[in-house]
Amino acid sequence: MRVLAVNDISCVGKCSLTVALPVVSACGVTCDILPTALLSTHTGGFTGYTFLPLDEEMDKIAAHWETLGLKYDLIYSGYLGSRAQIAFVKDIKRRFLKEGGTFVVDPVLGDNFTFYKGFDEAFAKEMLSLCAEADVILPNETESFLLTGTRDFSEAMRRLCAVCPHPVITGAQEQDGYFIYFRDDAVRRMPIPRVDGSFHGAGDVFASALSGCLARGLSLRRALELTADLCYRAILRTQKEVPDRKYGMNYERELLPFLENLERETNG
Repeated sequence: MRVLAVNDISCVGKCSLTVALPVVSACGVTCDILPTALLSTHTGGFTGYTFLPLDEEMDKIAAHWETLGLKYDLIYSGYLGSRAQIAFVKDIKRRFLKEGGTFVVDPVLGDNFTFYKGFDEAFAKEMLSLCAEADVILPNETESFLLTGTRDFSEAMRRLCAVCPHPVITGAQEQDGYFIYFRDDAVRRMPIPRVDGSFHGAGDVFASALSGCLARGLSLRRALELTADLCYRAILRTQKEVPDRKYGMNYERELLPFLENLERETNG
């Protein structure tokens, strides 16, 4: 199995491709990368960071790959820095995803019900058009709101189901706890333990582990269960061990039980 991760490289902060490459690879599949931008750190909590968009280099990389005849079983896209990059990822899907392959989109837009710097409603509309080409989308509760215009998760799922076959809303906060909303044969809620606080990189660990599970052939529901358990345990470890959470989660030492579960699921 071969996976392509399309995301930025944040050199410090344990997110995006510095998470996707080790986590997807650990799942037992080949993970290639297509960087969208190069940052000295991620943008959450750091100031004075450098940012270099890689649009021209992305085009050169894709052109070279075509000479190699590369094709992917799963393509996972994360942070995209411009509407032009969204259009380019649509083209990447057409050129490099195998027939019958899986396209996973993490529609990175914002948090705390506001857009990240540089994004706006026009960008969200373009991102929604990318979601329409995906098999699975992974918005957080903020991104589900920015994509659909509603904070009601049942209504948001109804609208997202009209766009994508398998939408997943992560970290949906309700009065009785936190849930993952997802659709397999029907729309369902999966309860997840409540841990207060913000944990940078949690979404990237989640999307990367889920992509690895799907590439290994797990059902969406089982992949979500394994991935949610990994993220919960990583968050608890980070809460105990990391005083400055902008530097990312201590997820690495929780990978082994996750991978053992994955092997049991896939090897019987």
